[in-house]
Amino acid sequence: MKWWFGIDLWKRVMVGLVLGTLTGLALRAMLGPEAAAANVTAWAKPLGDAFISLIKMLVVPLIFTTLVTGVLAMGDPKKLGSLGGRALALYMGTTVIAICFGLLMGTIVQPGAGFDTSIATAADLESTRAKLAANPPAGSVGEQLMRTLLSIIPDNPVKALANGDVLQIIFFAILLGIGILMSGEAGKPLQRLFESASEAVMKLTLIVMETAPFGVFALMAWVLGDRGLSVLTVLGKMTLAHYAACSLHILITYGLIIKGIVRLPALPFYRGAVDAQMVAFSTSSSNATLPMTISCATKNLGIGKPVASSVLPLGATINMDGTALYQGLIALFAVQALGIPMTAGMYLTIILMATLVSIGTAGVPSVSLLLATTTLSIVGATPDQTVLIIAVLFPFDRILDMMRTVTNVTGDLAVATTVAKWEGELDPDIYRARDPV
Repeated sequence: MKWWFGIDLWKRVMVGLVLGTLTGLALRAMLGPEAAAANVTAWAKPLGDAFISLIKMLVVPLIFTTLVTGVLAMGDPKKLGSLGGRALALYMGTTVIAICFGLLMGTIVQPGAGFDTSIATAADLESTRAKLAANPPAGSVGEQLMRTLLSIIPDNPVKALANGDVLQIIFFAILLGIGILMSGEAGKPLQRLFESASEAVMKLTLIVMETAPFGVFALMAWVLGDRGLSVLTVLGKMTLAHYAACSLHILITYGLIIKGIVRLPALPFYRGAVDAQMVAFSTSSSNATLPMTISCATKNLGIGKPVASSVLPLGATINMDGTALYQGLIALFAVQALGIPMTAGMYLTIILMATLVSIGTAGVPSVSLLLATTTLSIVGATPDQTVLIIAVLFPFDRILDMMRTVTNVTGDLAVATTVAKWEGELDPDIYRARDPV
């Protein structure tokens, strides 16, 4: 198998993605939609779920150990404030720009113009109402912001670790790292323990990542075999607008940050991010992709551990550019489909609300669609209309969610690269190793 492991991981993942897509479509063509859906659910979905479970298994220990060691590697808590402040500013800035791209493409493509909302069945509407009842709106802007800030502080760190609450884990890990630093010599044994644990978890991450081509193959076979491409003919303009907006944001916004702000060649960045992008596309989960994202940051882009272990877990939780972009696009889809008049003030309100909605969004598939209830309420959609719009979009949201997650993960790596360059934590030799020039 030396020839297989000698191929770059992203190329092997791409092979799995393509073969999985072709397998799913071929099964639909040969067996028919219902039989194909049953077939891939029987074998592909369990394999895909097993792969996702493997990488989810790594998320909590990876965040906790690498973030503690990242704080320890800084040596000075003041440096953490500089690093965190820069990362947060970049994350918020790119989120606002992402929403603008969503609104721009929604205005140009007009995905909701002339759309027949009657395609949503009674069963779809009832299912959507049940999902929304289980995920009620967050309330006003002030209430949502306060709730987000208060939720960061864990009342029980062990419970936060058990529940996988990433924001709370980040908060506790940072404080624990600072506490170990302040302990001086007394904290050295604990520091060595975390450094050893972090190294062991990273090695385990590399082992699990070798299963990515097979996991991606199974996930794509299941998605395409179960749902096919026919759904794109129903909401083709929405898909076009979403993929175009995400692509423009990835190429223009992140490209300008890398090339214009920190004066690095952009091509090595995109090449170094491919592994994480492929896993993000297949899993539709920023949290599940985090182990691969950290691996790409350190191995492919030369980002130092202090930055990778602090900026990336934070980004996987609060940097949801794809989610924010989608919120703006859903708002325009709704007003166009429902005939609601749009004012200039509503655009600004959408930008503010979509930014807040995206902060702290769980990095799991399709959650951002349920959060659209808040965004739709500010454009004047009634509760029944909100249910209708979400019911229409939900059946094929997975296809859109794939691209949203790619955008989120690419943004995490762009910000981490930028902060690493500013903080002197970027290895130029590793970064430029993928530069063809």
